[in-house]
Amino acid sequence: MIRREVPVEDAIGLALAHDMTRIVPGEFKGRQFKRGHVVREEDIPVLLDMGKRHLYILELEPGELHEDDAAVRMARAIAGEGVELSEVSEGKVILRASRDGMLWVDARRVTAMNTIDEISIATKRPFQHVTRGTSLAAVRPIPLVIAEDKIRAVEVIAAQAQKRAVIDVLPYQPQKVQIVTTGSEILHGRVEDKFGPVLRAKLARYGIQDVHQVFVGDDRDAISDAIAEACERGATLVLVTGGMSVDPDDRSPGAIRDAATEVVTYGTPMLPGSMLMLAYRNDTAIFGLPGAVIYDPITSFDRLLPRVLTGLRVRKRDIAVLGVGGWLNA
Repeated sequence: MIRREVPVEDAIGLALAHDMTRIVPGEFKGRQFKRGHVVREEDIPVLLDMGKRHLYILELEPGELHEDDAAVRMARAIAGEGVELSEVSEGKVILRASRDGMLWVDARRVTAMNTIDEISIATKRPFQHVTRGTSLAAVRPIPLVIAEDKIRAVEVIAAQAQKRAVIDVLPYQPQKVQIVTTGSEILHGRVEDKFGPVLRAKLARYGIQDVHQVFVGDDRDAISDAIAEACERGATLVLVTGGMSVDPDDRSPGAIRDAATEVVTYGTPMLPGSMLMLAYRNDTAIFGLPGAVIYDPITSFDRLLPRVLTGLRVRKRDIAVLGVGGWLNA
């Protein structure tokens, strides 16, 4: 790279080598001049107000990339079909969701890319629900000019044979949900059910309207039979509400074990929602939901639900790693 400084007053007629940011505290921070802008006489006072006394004139050598071109190549390499790219600005490209779904990030490959010197890829927390237009990640090289070999290294990592792109938005699968509400006090009308309305509202956020509810009391066999019957009728997701504590009258964990073909976990390293249970009956996911789901806006259920709705099979290790950062409402 050949770089020389030119006094601002002598830059009229020259093209800017990079975007230039203007900051007015409390009012504005953004791009004032775009790369390639030809400096005019009326630009000089603005540049001086921005604190610019000199401008760079660049001549790239073979094997070098300007930050804008590098950022675009990086973004294209890592984005999946559920992602759209912003216009490059100040050497940065923002990745946004092109549809509703769950944010998928291949943490291993992102980490490998970020170990390359002068590469920066920052993402939001993976496995969360996102809506169309949500910003997911940003990519940029650190210097104004970067060796093309480093960008090729990013592209090689991105192209490694994997089932999914490095960053994507996975769509949700069609769902038929059965709520199995336990508790003799609810079955006999002594206490109003609070789970149903809360769960219907949560599910609606994901576009799920096919939701049914049955009340079964505290009998272990009745709970287990209701789960099995829901699966036989084509339920893709069963939510067992209440009865998840260690009290002798709380029979939900045993009933879920009776109905399941696989128990993933009873208990999570997350608060609130540590008493949550997750199991499967063949391909149907079964959640045992503790009372925290009613009262707390974010629980372990909210952390795990998007994965289940995309069809990802949740394993014990997937839950174990969520203990780091698992104190959700602190």
